Amino acid sequence: MIVLRVGTRGSPLALTQTDWVIERLRAAHRGLLVERIIIESEGDRLREASLLTIGGQGVFTRALELALLDGEIDVAVHSLKDLPSTLPEGLFLAATPAREESRDLLLTRNGLSLSDLPEGAIVGTGSLRRRAQLLAQRPDLAMKDIRGNVDTRLAKLERGEYDAIVLAAAGLSRLGWLERTPSQPLGLEVMLPAPAQGILGLECREPDEATRGLLSAINDDSTLAAATAERAVLRRFGIGCRLPLAALATAEGDTLTVQARVLASDGHLAFNAVTSGPLADAAALGEQAAEQLVTQGALTLLEDLL
Repeated sequence: MIVLRVGTRGSPLALTQTDWVIERLRAAHRGLLVERIIIESEGDRLREASLLTIGGQGVFTRALELALLDGEIDVAVHSLKDLPSTLPEGLFLAATPAREESRDLLLTRNGLSLSDLPEGAIVGTGSLRRRAQLLAQRPDLAMKDIRGNVDTRLAKLERGEYDAIVLAAAGLSRLGWLERTPSQPLGLEVMLPAPAQGILGLECREPDEATRGLLSAINDDSTLAAATAERAVLRRFGIGCRLPLAALATAEGDTLTVQARVLASDGHLAFNAVTSGPLADAAALGEQAAEQLVTQGALTLLEDLL
C-alpha cells in the first residue's frame, strides 16, 4: 500500500497547518494513507539568531526541500511566505489551499492601537517589512528584534519585554489563539503583508504526477493566482527578506488586483504600485507592479543594500 509522506517543520504552528492539510487530503481521497514526517530547519535550530544573520528567506524551507530531492518525503508543507520565489530545479509548487487572513495584527497587553502606543514604545518584530511600515507611521517607536515560535513571542509580550509585537493574523487564527492577547488589525494602508502571507504552499517533486494529482484536489485557483502575482513581485527584486517589500493580490470574480510596496529600512521613503487585470494573467500583473516600483526608483533602495 502506497503511503504519502508529508514533511513539515516541528513548530506548533507548522504541525497544526500540516494536520489541516492532511485532514483535507484524506477527505478528498478516501482511504489515503498519510505519514507525517518532521524535518528540523536551520531557522528552528537557531531560534535566537536574527533571520538576516542566518540567511533570511529559505532558512525555514531548505531542509524540507532537500528531503524532497533526496526522496525522504513526497510533499513539503510550507508557509508560502517563507519559500523563496525561485524553486530548486526538480521541485514544483503543486497546490495552494484557500488563503487565511492576510493581514498583520498589533498585539499589546491592553489592546492599544498603533496611534495609542506611548512615545518610544518598544515594538517586537524580526521583519524589515513590518519595521519599515511601522516607522513610516510612527518614527518615534523603538524597534526590537524578536525570535521564537508564536507561543514564545506572546510570552515575551506578556512578561513585559515589549510594549507591542506584530504577528500574522493567519498563524494566530490557525492556532485558535486570536482571543489570547488583545490585538488590533493593521489596515492595508499602514501595513501591506508579505508576499503570500496567509497562504500554505504544497511542494513536491516536479516529475511526481501521482502526488501532483493528489494535491490538486485541495488547490484553490484564486489563491494560487494571488500567490503567483505576489511572488512575481518578489522575484523581480530577488532579495528576499533583506528588502522591506510587501505585496497583496486580491481576486474579485475574474479580476485580480495587485498592490505592492517597497520602503527604505527606516520608513522615510516608500514606493507604491497597483495593477489590475485578468486572473489568468497573474504572473504578468505581478511583474507589472514590480516594474512600476522600479520606474519610481525602488531599485535605489536595493542598491543601498549591496
